[in-house]
Amino acid sequence: MKHRKWLLMVLILVLVAGVSVYAKQKVGTSVNPDTPYPASPRQISFDRSGLPSFSGLVKEVTPAVVNINTTTVVKGVDLNEKMVNPFKDFFGNDFFEKFFGDAPRREFKQRSLGSGFIIDKEGHILTNNHVVEKASSIRVKLTDGKEYEAKVVGKDPKTDIALIKINAKNGLPVAVIGDSDKLEVGDWVLAIGNPFGLERTVTSGIVSAKGRVIGQGPYDDFIQTDASINPGNSGGPLFNLRGEVVGISTAIVSGGQGIGFAIPINAAKLLLPQLKAKGRVVRGWLGVVIQKVTPELAKSFQIKESEGALVSDVIEDSPASRADIRRGDVIVSFDGHKIKEMDQLPRMVAGTEIGRKARIGLVREGKYQDVDVIIGEMKDEKKETAEISPEAEKNFGLVVQNINPDIARHLSLKDRRGVIVTDIRPGSPAEEADLRPGDIIREINRRPIKNIEDFKEVMRRANTRDGVVMLVKRENVSFYAVMRD
Repeated sequence: MKHRKWLLMVLILVLVAGVSVYAKQKVGTSVNPDTPYPASPRQISFDRSGLPSFSGLVKEVTPAVVNINTTTVVKGVDLNEKMVNPFKDFFGNDFFEKFFGDAPRREFKQRSLGSGFIIDKEGHILTNNHVVEKASSIRVKLTDGKEYEAKVVGKDPKTDIALIKINAKNGLPVAVIGDSDKLEVGDWVLAIGNPFGLERTVTSGIVSAKGRVIGQGPYDDFIQTDASINPGNSGGPLFNLRGEVVGISTAIVSGGQGIGFAIPINAAKLLLPQLKAKGRVVRGWLGVVIQKVTPELAKSFQIKESEGALVSDVIEDSPASRADIRRGDVIVSFDGHKIKEMDQLPRMVAGTEIGRKARIGLVREGKYQDVDVIIGEMKDEKKETAEISPEAEKNFGLVVQNINPDIARHLSLKDRRGVIVTDIRPGSPAEEADLRPGDIIREINRRPIKNIEDFKEVMRRANTRDGVVMLVKRENVSFYAVMRD
């Protein structure tokens, strides 16, 4: 009986304590510091309806957010040219240039707006590269109304990150840099910036997704958020509810509402030392062309799961070629880190120190093996294109021909092995496989193709129902394509 009384009293005390905590939160006290949200009463509070208020947080972090105004000198036709030459649209440019000569092109100034945030007392500011890339002058405006001329310290077009600097005599407010790896889908975030010239605009939302690849470059790894991001927000900070910068607002989906993208702040942190010291980013280089492992390719290359990065080409005299990495290898790990998606490999290699030895796990003809490779330095590559004259042999919707000396010379091809695609039949298996005129077919079902005769022989035995795997060279990139009925 006594035990029951004690148990009843304990339950009553727990219930009273719970009601007391709930009541305190309802009237506006701060959240417990052990929760994932910030504990400062100046940052997050709750109103009488139980909803969070971000007013304290906004007051704390906004001073470090800046507006960026750029001016770019553009050479070309301005909006007033039609008034200067009202007959140009009627007669055309060729007529005017033939009889009057090519008139000098006018120069006019183009202004644009962006955002950024101060990262140290020296006046360094992080923003997007596309905000300042071609600017002839950059002006930065702080929340107190003061304006400063800024200069570019460093930029990296491949990740769209730029570092600029202002010289301010007085102390500057500095943003707290967070850890974007700790972000979870569903976490609250705030975006602050200068959309459409509307200074210090604050929007809120959640992290909708992480690791988004949106086709901006080889190092895509975006945070997706439904916090409104608009033109002018570019380069502005994305804050978590601790008041830490976790991303740099960068891109939007045209015509889409509630879909914005931010560069993870951890990506920027890795680049900052090089941007400050060198003004550019030096990346690690492996020297392979890779593509996604589809279920069809996984079957062809004897891979159990559609994971890893399929090597479709190896650049001559590259770190990969010296390590005997071959076309058709599937890279499944890099320095002990498993590669599930193809896009992971370029980011891992790029972040590796030049000259460092890295271990790569790969599958070759169904067997796993490790190879060691010395990471090189990435250089910019140039692409060459050319037009192909049509003539042909048709099969499976393909029109192909041998690579004759004229074609080889026109395309600067040292290796004339293979056949070149000159036409694609609409609705054919070739069109479904995204083959295009100008593509060079080097292999079919892992068999080398030297000429039309090889092509006919292999395709005569091929069964598109099972999938025909072709090694295709397009401009300076090689990849595998699967053709099926």
